[in-house]
Amino acid sequence: MAAPRAQAAAPAGTGQSAGLAAEPHPARTPPPSSRRPSVPAAASQQLAQNIERIESLTQRLISALAQRRPSNPGVEMPGPDLFATATSAWIKLLAEQPERVIGQQVSYWGETLRHFAEAQAAFARGTVTPPPSEGPRDRRFANPLWEAHPFFNFIKRQYQINAQALQEAASTLDLPEMTDRRRIEWFTRQMIDMMAPTNFLATNPDDSWKRRWRPRDESLVRGLENLVRDVEQNSGELIVSLADRDAFRVGENIGTTEGTVVARTKLYELIQYKPTTAQVHEIPLVIFPPWINKFYILDLKPQNSLIKWIVDQGHTLFVVAWKNPDPSYGDTGMDDYVSAYLEVMDRVLDLTDQKKLNAVGYCIAGTTLALTPVVLKQRGDDRVNAATFFTALTDFADQGEFTAYLQEDFVSGIEEEAARTGILGAQLMTRTFSFLRANDLVWGPAIRSYMLGETPPAFDLLFWNGDGTNLPGRMAVEYLRGLCQQNRFVKEGFDLMGHRLHVGDVTVPLCAIACETDHIAPWKDSWRGIAQMGSRDKTFILSESGHIAGIVNPPSKKKYGHYTSDAGFGQGEQHWLDKASHHEGSWWGRWGEWLARRAGGMVDARDPGEGFGPAPGLYVHERA
Repeated sequence: MAAPRAQAAAPAGTGQSAGLAAEPHPARTPPPSSRRPSVPAAASQQLAQNIERIESLTQRLISALAQRRPSNPGVEMPGPDLFATATSAWIKLLAEQPERVIGQQVSYWGETLRHFAEAQAAFARGTVTPPPSEGPRDRRFANPLWEAHPFFNFIKRQYQINAQALQEAASTLDLPEMTDRRRIEWFTRQMIDMMAPTNFLATNPDDSWKRRWRPRDESLVRGLENLVRDVEQNSGELIVSLADRDAFRVGENIGTTEGTVVARTKLYELIQYKPTTAQVHEIPLVIFPPWINKFYILDLKPQNSLIKWIVDQGHTLFVVAWKNPDPSYGDTGMDDYVSAYLEVMDRVLDLTDQKKLNAVGYCIAGTTLALTPVVLKQRGDDRVNAATFFTALTDFADQGEFTAYLQEDFVSGIEEEAARTGILGAQLMTRTFSFLRANDLVWGPAIRSYMLGETPPAFDLLFWNGDGTNLPGRMAVEYLRGLCQQNRFVKEGFDLMGHRLHVGDVTVPLCAIACETDHIAPWKDSWRGIAQMGSRDKTFILSESGHIAGIVNPPSKKKYGHYTSDAGFGQGEQHWLDKASHHEGSWWGRWGEWLARRAGGMVDARDPGEGFGPAPGLYVHERA
């Protein structure tokens, strides 16, 4: 870095300047037009330091990228069949309806030329007349300069014209298979989102972008530091951090509800929570969280902790903390998880000296909870008194936004990856789920972190979202093939542990909570699965908001309401919704009343003792 310093110091009397100073002619003051603004020494030093930092960070980035494992094309992109299908459909359209293709092109270029002419006039005037607003406001273009500045307005409008043309081109392809159509439209949206002008430095008018070019502004350097940090933390993969990892400590400022680990096996820890009431309901309650994520989503902070709220309602509560599997768990399957459910139930009944219990299953753990009572029923065991399903799917006839991933090319790629590594890695799943909401979970955070150099926010929910877990290889393939792809639990039956299980054989009293804008487990699909269950005692509650916020919705916030309906399950989900009543506030209280009626009388509170140590245990701290 000696060269930049020497260059900055030259005007002070070294090099060529020293020779000029020895001339006998008096120094002349250059005319105003030829004067150059002087760069303060502090700014010059800061610039040199930033260059040094950039060089160091570049070396770290190269080293981190070298750690990236060889990619498996099967999980990186769709197979060649989809490309061939799209190409064939376009050639067929061109051959059979050339006027339609030409019409699309003429329309696109006509709109582009008209926009260019309008932009020229706006540049000349120095003002912009925003086009009338259509549809919901796009948060990516919230900066007023997108409307007021001729250049940025031109960029935004042309992007919208291009996006509309791509969407129309994809939608007009003659594709007999609806799956192919949905996949092509999904990947088209991904390309459109990726090419948004907000994602590029030169076409993002954020105020921080303006300040970036000042000598002392370190936004770009900090952005590079954030980029290097993310690549290093993810073993060479680029996964943008959504939250500050240093802001939270599980068991210290999140996941702090008091409890004891009362059992520990190779696959799970079982936590019993300390009672906060003098008496508790006789029948205990156990929650099975999804092993795709960690259980403390239900115990982020005391004010929004469902776990604490349940304990405060007078229930003896147990929660499973699943092991974060490594490659040695490659042969762990769905049968091992159902066996773990049965072991947990045995332990809970032993500890409480009861013959029955109530159970909750969240997401994939809810799907597995639906399998478990059918196994028990075929064995003549009625230990499950009542079951609750949080955003759980059992009917996968409509694969929704996962259609792009649940086809043979991707599932075969996952099967190969699982056979090679023993697991379905957390990084791959994080990336998959993030691209379901790419603007919110990929491009937006990347802009703030890498372009603007901002520190990720201290947001507990996003911290949890980034604390992913691996899946055992065999279990992942069995779930994707048998349940998601082939939908056996609803169709011919899902074979497990020597039993053939069918959704209609779920006969325990049940309550299901789904979320109105859930993109992972759409409420209509959840409703259809519940409708096919054989239980006579069925309750369905529809919460506002999405997969997480709709569940983690404490009564104190009064933020999201919920729906209930007396329409039953015989005439379809839309009829149920049409007859539904809206209620202000959280569904927790309504479910609490439902649960209390099925939790027996009151007995003295049960203290969990010391067990294997305090909650939240050991397994929750294991990072993938």
